[in-house]
Amino acid sequence: MIRQRPQRRARSLVVAGLFVVCAVAGAGSTQTAHAEEARAVEAPSVDVQAPPADSAAAAPSRVMVMLRLGAEHYRAGGDYGGSYGDAMGEQARLRLARKIAREHGLSVVESWPMQLVGVDCVVMEVRDGRPPNVVSAELTSLPGVAWSQPLNEFNMQGAAAGQGDKSAYNDRLTLAQPWHLAPLHRQATGKGVTIAIIDSLIDTSHPDLAGQIAASRDFAAPGHPAAERHGTGVAGIIGARPGNGLGIAGVAPGARILGLRACWERPLGGTTVCDTLSLAKALTFAIENRANVINLSLTGPADRLLAGLIDLGVARGITIVAAVDARNPRASFPAFVSGVVPVAAARLSAGEPAVYIAPGQDVPTTEPEGKWSVVSGSSFAAAHVSGLAALLRQLSGSGRGTSAAALLGPRGLIDACALVGRASRLDVPSCETGR
Repeated sequence: MIRQRPQRRARSLVVAGLFVVCAVAGAGSTQTAHAEEARAVEAPSVDVQAPPADSAAAAPSRVMVMLRLGAEHYRAGGDYGGSYGDAMGEQARLRLARKIAREHGLSVVESWPMQLVGVDCVVMEVRDGRPPNVVSAELTSLPGVAWSQPLNEFNMQGAAAGQGDKSAYNDRLTLAQPWHLAPLHRQATGKGVTIAIIDSLIDTSHPDLAGQIAASRDFAAPGHPAAERHGTGVAGIIGARPGNGLGIAGVAPGARILGLRACWERPLGGTTVCDTLSLAKALTFAIENRANVINLSLTGPADRLLAGLIDLGVARGITIVAAVDARNPRASFPAFVSGVVPVAAARLSAGEPAVYIAPGQDVPTTEPEGKWSVVSGSSFAAAHVSGLAALLRQLSGSGRGTSAAALLGPRGLIDACALVGRASRLDVPSCETGR
C-alpha cells in the first residue's frame, strides 16, 4: 500500500522554460536518521509542462539552485513536524527565491521540496539567453544557496523495430541471447519484491499488463496524457502476465510494480525525454515507498541532485539499474554512479567501462492500445536485468542490504539461469534450451 501524507501544492506559472532553486537542510537534520519512516510524496496537481519537440532551440534556459533549509524535527506523536512544513519558513524561502530571481534576471516558476536530501527546489526561467552553466556558477556563491546546476535533459535508450542503431548489436559472439523464462519462473517470479519503473506513461489497461501495476504516479506533466510506448515496452519486459494465452511473459511477473512517469514522448513520434526535476520527484517517491529495485532506462549528463538521490537509494540497499548509451558510454549518467548496475545490449568497444550485457535486440514486448511490438536498445536490456534482480532478491531473501555485485556477480554477459540456480541452490535448466 502506498503511504501518503499531505503535501503542499507546487507553486506554478505557465512558462516556456524553467530554472530550479533547491535548499539543503542544516547540520543535525533528523530526516536521514528516520529514513525508514519516510512517507510518499504525493504528485502535485500542477507540474512541469513538457516542451514541444520543435521548441527546444527557442526555449529559455533552465537551471536549478539549492537554498539552505533548517532541520526537520521529530514530533512525539509519530509524525514529522517543525520548521520544514512551517508556513513562515516556506514564505521566507519564497521571499529569498524571489529576491534571487529579481537580482539576477530570472523568473520564479515553481517550488518542490526534496526532504530526502534536505533540499527545497525552486524552478526559475532564465530570460536573457545566458548559458545555464554560467547562471548556475553565479548563484552557487550566493548566501543561503548550497549549490546551483542546470536543469538537465535525459534520453531513453530504446527504439521500436527498424528504428534502432543496428551497428550496436552486430557482435554475434557477445550478443545477449533471449532468456527462456519458464525454467526461471519455476523458481521465482519476483513475489514480494517492489520494482519502480521510472519512465514514460505505462498502458496499465493493456491485456498483458492489466493488474500488474500496483500504483501509477505522474511527475512529468499536467493533465491525462495517452499511454506511451517506451514505458509500456519496459513494463512488459519486466512484468507482463504469463499464462494468459496471449502476448509475452515478463521476467518478474510476480513483482509489485510502481509505474512512475517522469518522462514524456515528444510530439509526432519524437524521442522520449525526462528532466532533472521530474526524475528527482520520481526517485524520491520510489525511495520513500521502499522500492527494492529501480529501473532507469535512460542516459544524460552528470547531475548532482540525481546523484545524491541515487547514492541514498544505493545506501539503503536498493538495486538501481541504468541503461548505457553504446555510442557514448562515458556520458551515460547515471549508469556508472557507484553502486548502480550499468547495462548494455552488447559488448562495448575496447577500452570502454565494463557493463552487464542482457537481451536488447529485437525483443518482443507490449505497446499501447493492446498491441505488441519488437524493440531494441539498452533500455530494454536494463529492463531484463531489473526483472532478474527481483527474482534474485526473492530467492535470496536479501531485503534491502545486498549489493548489485553480490546479486549479479562480475560484469559481463549475464547467464540468468546460472544466477537463479545459484540463488535457489537448485539445478536450473539452461536458458539456451529452455528445458
